[in-house]
Amino acid sequence: MPTTKTLREGSTRKRAAILSAARELFLADGFDRSSVDAIAARAEVSKRTVYDYFGDKQTLLRAVVDAVGESMISTVRRTLDETLTGLTDRTEAAGLEDALVTFSMRIATDMLGSAEYATLQRLVRAESRNLPHRGYNTMADTPDEALAERLAALAAAGLLHVPDPRLAADQFIALTFGVALDRLGSANAVEDARVRPLVVEGVRTFLRAYRTA
Repeated sequence: MPTTKTLREGSTRKRAAILSAARELFLADGFDRSSVDAIAARAEVSKRTVYDYFGDKQTLLRAVVDAVGESMISTVRRTLDETLTGLTDRTEAAGLEDALVTFSMRIATDMLGSAEYATLQRLVRAESRNLPHRGYNTMADTPDEALAERLAALAAAGLLHVPDPRLAADQFIALTFGVALDRLGSANAVEDARVRPLVVEGVRTFLRAYRTA
C-alpha cells in the first residue's frame, strides 16, 4: 500500500531527477525489477532521499504517471489557447472548421504522437496492478473539461449552439480521435496519414450538429 507518512517537498531539482530516473527504469526494466537503490543511484541522490520525497516505490510510480499526465494536460491547454482563441461571431464557417481541424491535428501530433503519450500508455498498461485502480490515469477528465470550456466560449461568441458543453466535448472527441482509435487502433497522425481524413469528417459532423444557423 502507498505510504501515509508525511513526505518532504524537498528540492525541485532532486524531485525531478528522481522522477526521471524512476520513469527510465520502470520503462526499461519494469516496476518489480527496478529497485529504489537503482533509482537513487541514477538520480544521484541517496536512497533515504527517495523515501523522504515519495515514501515508497508504489507512490513513486503514481507520481511518475501523474507527472507525465500533467505534461500532456499542459499540451492540451496550450493547443487550445493557440488554435481556438480569438474566434468571434464574424469568423466564417470555413474558418471555424479549419480552427477545429487544426486543434485536432495538433493534438493528434503533439500529444497522441508524443513520447509522453506512449510512456503514459505503456506504464498504465504494464503496471496497472501497482496503481491505485485499473485504468488509473491522472489525465482523467481534465482534457475533456478544458475542451468543454473552450466550446462554451465559442458558443458565447455565437459560433456554436452548445446546451451541454461537456457532452459536446465528449461527442467531439468521439467523432474525431475516437473514430480513429476504433478504426485504426491509433489516433497518431504522425505515423498514419489515414487519421487526418477521419478527423476532418468528424469535425464536419460535429459542426452539422452544433454550428449556429
